[in-house]
Amino acid sequence: QVQLVESGGGLVQAGGSLRLSCTASGSGFSIVTMGWYRQAPGKQRELVARITSGGSTNYTDSVKGRFTISRDNAKKTVYLQSNSLKLEDTAVYYCNLRAVPSGTWPRTLDYWGQGTQVTVSS
Repeated sequence: QVQLVESGGGLVQAGGSLRLSCTASGSGFSIVTMGWYRQAPGKQRELVARITSGGSTNYTDSVKGRFTISRDNAKKTVYLQSNSLKLEDTAVYYCNLRAVPSGTWPRTLDYWGQGTQVTVSS
């Protein structure tokens, strides 16, 4: 089984900083990608950023230049950082893991964290 634990959400002023962490625990899987999605009130869940096992990154246009995604492979942890939050960044942020369970190649599964609230105030 796989479990994702998120931390770092909270209330931040516009222009302030954010650092979210997500750690995958469990056994019997190999990570393909890790990333972050978010869902704002009245909106559908959207991709914020993802990073592959090879280190390639992808960002949604609204956060390019403001957010940075990184990972620590040894710790199975992904980070999302920003030093220039905007009001529209307010959302519940969800960690996503795409992994290959042991012995199931080429099958992949997606796992989700419980979500962490980020509220940006003016």
